[in-house]
Amino acid sequence: MSMRIGYGFDSHAFKAGVPLVIGGLKIEHSEGLAGHSDGDVLLHAITDALLGAVSAGDIGSFFPPSDARWKNADSSIFLQTALEEIAVAGYRIVNIDTVLVLAAPKIGPIAGELRERVAELLGVKPGEVGIKAKTPEGLNQDHVAVAHATVLLESATSPEQLTAMTAAADTEDQMNAVVKTLVGDSRDVSALGRKVPAFDTDDLT
Repeated sequence: MSMRIGYGFDSHAFKAGVPLVIGGLKIEHSEGLAGHSDGDVLLHAITDALLGAVSAGDIGSFFPPSDARWKNADSSIFLQTALEEIAVAGYRIVNIDTVLVLAAPKIGPIAGELRERVAELLGVKPGEVGIKAKTPEGLNQDHVAVAHATVLLESATSPEQLTAMTAAADTEDQMNAVVKTLVGDSRDVSALGRKVPAFDTDDLT
């Protein structure tokens, strides 16, 4: 069985006048996170961890901030694309561990709800998702939210099976059928980032 490890990191400054979204949850707070999309620092880090684990580039290569389509976009779209990538590569999630670094709001009281939401978005069990939070003591980052994510993947099928399945998929509908076989759910990939050309380093976020 083949195993892969991926690591992701993201950071966003706080900004007044926008909602705070972390891990797919809207959180009551006086400020949200600045970003071209919804600024969901946790989902961005997880997305990068998943993409990195299968050597598929990073979030900026799929969803460049220069593209107006992703302005204020729901970051779960980015996560779905990463899930498509690992499925097509023939892998599935074993577990994921994350760390949020921010002065406020306090994550401890909502860590359980965050775990449930992230697990739902990833299609895994809550016990396979770690959510931890630290304060940025001594880092001079009181007005910034930082997220780290590490993911462990295992092969979902043999290389021979995967090659045969993907080679036979000539259309998006057929590729969706492959994904459904691998992860148990079919997603419309036409609006996602998988068809974007190889990444441009000028678009990294």
